[in-house]
Amino acid sequence: MLKLILADNQAIFRAGIAKVLAVEDEMRIVAQAQTPEQMYMALDKFRAAVLVVAGGFHSDFPGILAAANKAKTRVVVLADTGESAQKYMGAGAQGVVYRNVTSAALVDCVRKVSRGENWVQDIAVPSELTENDMVGLRVRDRLTAKELRIVALIVQGYKNKEIATQLGTTEQVIKNYLRNVYDKIGVSDRLELALFTIHHRILNEAAAATAATIPQQGAGAAVPS
Repeated sequence: MLKLILADNQAIFRAGIAKVLAVEDEMRIVAQAQTPEQMYMALDKFRAAVLVVAGGFHSDFPGILAAANKAKTRVVVLADTGESAQKYMGAGAQGVVYRNVTSAALVDCVRKVSRGENWVQDIAVPSELTENDMVGLRVRDRLTAKELRIVALIVQGYKNKEIATQLGTTEQVIKNYLRNVYDKIGVSDRLELALFTIHHRILNEAAAATAATIPQQGAGAAVPS
């Protein structure tokens, strides 16, 4: 049984990774850490085979590696698009994947790293990602600016009440928007929505760009168009 620890402060993305890995018979998620303190405690307690940790999770990356080495845990870094894999591999990580990684590639990486191999995701864009971007483009064009803003905040892990506060509207209005978004995309819940968005780069970038224009508002203000 391969014991795995996941460390990422993006809760929905972390849940998505856990969902992918947990269905593998030989893998067991023993801890999910949202803070460095939780991660260090899990490393010491569980002595896991592999730690999957977001690149920006903690500023002291050498400290993470030292703690992992002490626990005989190998490290796979979840890097942001555009980051250099060599930066992490050169520091001592055994694997690097990006947030656009496919489920199959993630599982392959964890398996190989657990066996003592090194594994780095190919940064070349495979044909299936190009096709995904076409799907993302079509979905992007179906969503309104308001819907894209809500999608971006869902990906960041905000709850409906928090999104309503951000946009200066009510929680019920956000629920209504989400139902429309689910219908347009063909997903059933916020986790599926977040994972769909993350895996379709054009949609993800459009949502993030739209969210960046959101002014901080007090409750009762109109949702910006």
